[in-house]
Amino acid sequence: MKKKTIKTLLTSTLIIITALLTSCAHSPSKAKDNKADGDITIYFARHGKTLFNTYDLVQGWADSPLTDQGIELAHYLGEGLKDIQFDAYYTSDAGRQRETMQELLKQKGVKDYKIRELKELREVFFGGFEGGPNKKMVRASMKLAGYNSVDAFYKNYQAGNLTIDVMINSIAKADPKHQAESYQQVKARTQDALKTIIQNAQHNHEKTILAISSGMSMQAMIYDLTDNKDKNKPLSNATVVKITYKNGQYNVSEIGNMTYVNKGKAALNK
Repeated sequence: MKKKTIKTLLTSTLIIITALLTSCAHSPSKAKDNKADGDITIYFARHGKTLFNTYDLVQGWADSPLTDQGIELAHYLGEGLKDIQFDAYYTSDAGRQRETMQELLKQKGVKDYKIRELKELREVFFGGFEGGPNKKMVRASMKLAGYNSVDAFYKNYQAGNLTIDVMINSIAKADPKHQAESYQQVKARTQDALKTIIQNAQHNHEKTILAISSGMSMQAMIYDLTDNKDKNKPLSNATVVKITYKNGQYNVSEIGNMTYVNKGKAALNK
């Protein structure tokens, strides 16, 4: 009986030890999966006000530097984002986006950083309208978008009644050089940029990202990711669009948010 009891105890002990070893072996893998599936939050901000913005000129792939007001806006945004720790920073290769990020990070007090450039974050390419008056582009495209006056066009755009796909496609069709991008082209490349940012974040275990882009390209990027009607309203300089990614799903929780700028402005103007 004693030999049988000892044998039984040894067998039970081995079973317990095996179960414990199996549990330990699986724990790291499970933790890794949880980390990969965790939330990734991206704060997209439009660049600060530029020279072309001030002169009301078409600014897609054409570029111009920030004005003093644009630099001030970047500082406000940087101050308003001070409480948020970012793991990575993105812009396109446009100077106005780079300059906005640099001024923002200077105000935020970040010194050791690397800006990753993705050309896909550029503004819409407006073809033959680039560098010309915005009103000329609007007059050429508004009828294709269903409007008979510039005032009606702008009024409906401000109200969010003119969808971004119709606007971009109307401009592309009206382009005298036939080189302007279509909505599908802009959406495809900006969403490719979004996927790249997510993939990099997963690979590098980054959770919170800051990206500087441009107004209409940001609108095209989120257009089919949310039902919020604010997606069609124009984005002001330095405004924020916040996107959270988890388990293959995007959630656009903030569109055109000026809270960060206003918070930074209040803090700096005390």
